[in-house]
Amino acid sequence: MKKTVRFIGEGVDSLGREFLDVFTEWAEEYDAFVQGKDKQYKEVFEDYEKILDSIVEKSGRNVMEFGIGTGNLTEKLLNAEKNVFAVEPSRQMRELANGKLPEDFIIYDGDLQQYPIPTHKIDTIVSSYVFHHLTDEEKNSVLKQYNQLLTAGGKVIFADTLFISEKSYKLMIEEAVDMGYAELAEDLNREHYPMLPVVYEALKQAGFLELSFRQMNRFVWVFEGTKK
Repeated sequence: MKKTVRFIGEGVDSLGREFLDVFTEWAEEYDAFVQGKDKQYKEVFEDYEKILDSIVEKSGRNVMEFGIGTGNLTEKLLNAEKNVFAVEPSRQMRELANGKLPEDFIIYDGDLQQYPIPTHKIDTIVSSYVFHHLTDEEKNSVLKQYNQLLTAGGKVIFADTLFISEKSYKLMIEEAVDMGYAELAEDLNREHYPMLPVVYEALKQAGFLELSFRQMNRFVWVFEGTKK
């Protein structure tokens, strides 16, 4: 018998799934990308294992993970004996993740905006390479939701591509074009990659303190905040 779960964000036109078709096409190749086998994305996924390990080390006991993809971070969290409430919108990604994770592990269909309410208390909310799928306005909104989901002193810990300024963002696109990396340039233009100051302010406005940002490679930062 399937569990009956209530959803947050039901009825909302969720732009968290705006790029779902991209992930559906990318699902089978995703693990090859994170291993650096595509030269266009090699720097994006540089030190990928260290990035995931950093999230695991910072996480508490009861974790909610958004956009688990093929389950790489999820697997590490479970190996560290965390309780994980996993959410992923792509059926293809869920199927691939199921091949890595315990047979009885549940992956819920949901995204950053529309997702089942966890069945237990959550002290950490994590994601990797996902948060940029939301517009700045949507980022502001979901961070306030996440604050309400967390127990006192709980954390959000995300790894994602950030830019310190619009200038650095545009320079990265120009560099991709000059290198002949058309797919990377298209990706950078298409998705909602945020500026670090915007994310900092959004976390603060959502009620998070002790904000920290650590650059892990040329593209990706691990950033976190603690609930007041």
